[in-house]
Amino acid sequence: MSTSTAASSADARHGRRVAAWVVSELGAPETMRLSDMPAPCAGPEQAVVRVAAVGLNFLDTLMIAGGYQVKPPLPFIPGVEFSGRIAAAGEGSRFAVGQPVCGQVDFGAMAEEVVANDHELLALPEDVDLVSAAALPIVYPTAHAALVLRAGLSAGETVLVHSAAGGVGLAAVQVAKALGARVIGTARGAHKAAIVRAEGADACLDYSGASWVEAVRALTDGRGADIVIDPVGGEITRASLRCLAWSGRLVVVGFAAGSIPAIPTNLLLLKNISLVGVHWGAYRTHDRTQFIRTFDEVLDLWRRGLIAPVISRRHPMTEAPQALRDLAERRTHGKVVLAI
Repeated sequence: MSTSTAASSADARHGRRVAAWVVSELGAPETMRLSDMPAPCAGPEQAVVRVAAVGLNFLDTLMIAGGYQVKPPLPFIPGVEFSGRIAAAGEGSRFAVGQPVCGQVDFGAMAEEVVANDHELLALPEDVDLVSAAALPIVYPTAHAALVLRAGLSAGETVLVHSAAGGVGLAAVQVAKALGARVIGTARGAHKAAIVRAEGADACLDYSGASWVEAVRALTDGRGADIVIDPVGGEITRASLRCLAWSGRLVVVGFAAGSIPAIPTNLLLLKNISLVGVHWGAYRTHDRTQFIRTFDEVLDLWRRGLIAPVISRRHPMTEAPQALRDLAERRTHGKVVLAI
């Protein structure tokens, strides 16, 4: 795009207003207000996306409450994951107006339009379902990076996925199966366990009791799981060390239980265990090449029908506080999406 074209595009957008959810004080999702805000403009190597859908995440509830590591200055527009079509492109952008994309930003997605850097946007096929695409940018690359980049998954290994009915959990179940693993999930209650099995898990255990550790051992003939994907934290992390196989890998994804565990490092030594973390969003800053490569691999699995986003609830934009409340109180499974 030429300088003059970019300038005229910005001039045409000047003075426009868009609807957006705004956090003016930290607290519960209900403290947000749907407001009329200035339309964003694209700078160099940026694009404005007309949002089709927003993927909601547990981290959104933490950010709104002030409990997430990213702390935007007040007031701010929440939301980190979205899909849509390019509405305007800045100077030097690699995207064209009308092109379908999805993306991930630090905040600002819960609006009719969002501005993003080129490296935060990912091109999509023209015939894509944009609502489903809004469920892709975070949980599937997180699961793929956890399994492949951090745990070095090989076909035939056994993967234990905690909170397997959640967004990252179901993504990890699908990706692990697509890559040739045997998958054991954990979830709370028969309903969520059935969902996990329906998405390909070979077994699903209720981790609200203490017997799941022994059940993992029994399912693996006493050997244990090769990899544990752990978005829960707390006692679940510590117990997972007891059912890891020799040279097993435990990947820390998050702390949905609310507590960060103290790890008995003697177990790491005795069983040759690797304990690693994955922060998918940080790849945008530290390894943009890998960021694009991982998402391309996720898109390939999607195109081949090996993974499919599980969207349990689709809400209109006006119901964002209730959607986030349901997510925070674990009344959902898979992904929750706002259709803008």
